[in-house]
Amino acid sequence: MPKSASDSPSLAPGRKIDRDLKAPDAHIELAFDDNRAASSLVGQYGQNLALLERRLNVVADQRGNHVTVAGSRDGCEAARRVLESLYEQVLQGHELTQGDVDGAIRAVIAQGSLFDFDPKSARPSFEEINLRKRPVRARTAAQDAYIRALKRYSLVFGVGPAGTGKTWLAVAHAAQLFERKEVDKIILSRPAVEAGERLGFLPGDMREKVDPYLRPIYDALYDLMDARVVERALQTGEIEIAPLAFMRGRTLTNAVIILDEAQNTTSMQMKMFLTRLGENSRMIVTGDPSQVDLPNGQPSGLAEATRLLDGVEGIAQVTFAAEDVIRHELVQRIVAAYEKAAPRPAGGKP
Repeated sequence: MPKSASDSPSLAPGRKIDRDLKAPDAHIELAFDDNRAASSLVGQYGQNLALLERRLNVVADQRGNHVTVAGSRDGCEAARRVLESLYEQVLQGHELTQGDVDGAIRAVIAQGSLFDFDPKSARPSFEEINLRKRPVRARTAAQDAYIRALKRYSLVFGVGPAGTGKTWLAVAHAAQLFERKEVDKIILSRPAVEAGERLGFLPGDMREKVDPYLRPIYDALYDLMDARVVERALQTGEIEIAPLAFMRGRTLTNAVIILDEAQNTTSMQMKMFLTRLGENSRMIVTGDPSQVDLPNGQPSGLAEATRLLDGVEGIAQVTFAAEDVIRHELVQRIVAAYEKAAPRPAGGKP
């Protein structure tokens, strides 16, 4: 017989659940007290429920402030925990994105089938970065390891495909240290290598010439920090745009230095950059080895550095994979398809 809400002590007040634990398929019904929060929970046109269905292989439907979920017992239980966790976030004033939904699903899957789950007291199992604008939480195990490494090590390599959050989390960590006054500056650098296109002459001063190459980092800064703070810091030099070629001869102290798209550095450029590290500074190097835009035959400085520095004390390397992609769900499938089609060396390893 189905169990009533009174038979489920793990449920938070205001919810009810109807679940057949003996049958292979289960059916649950959740009722949320706040109609506006319930509407935000399901998302525009039910997009959050649609993502839940695809990821957990369940069928979800909304009627008013009630959500019903049907599917396997484990799938329904996971869906319940995801929905209740997200509902609590909405009640706290958080505006949900599909990334938040995807992160909640990943976290519930990582936590396993725990039936004593309390969404009000539960803390995400993944690490987070607390910023004034909003908290940033890891959404995958690799991101969790990456944030832990950023907090512990002075030099961190984040290597993996596009869309895994390498640069975004690096900027978030730098912004946190800057807001806490633990560093005086954020220095952003990127090799100015054209990705297959010939851009020709770019007018303007140095910042205007480099801006097109650093646009992803700018986007992350404005997403994670107040725009007025970013603009003021750029004007005062507290946030500095430093083309890689202009880093030679400097010693960077009391700063967070981020080198993005590091797969497009040469061996000499990478060595030069790594040796700029000064006292009380942190250095973060990110790149995707599968998207090298260097001339044919030119070895990537990122590949060489990760090989030579593997196991060196004080240096961490975090590798991301296709399953860590957190952009649109199609991006993960696209990355996986390209990895599958990539040529394999004689040793058989990709």
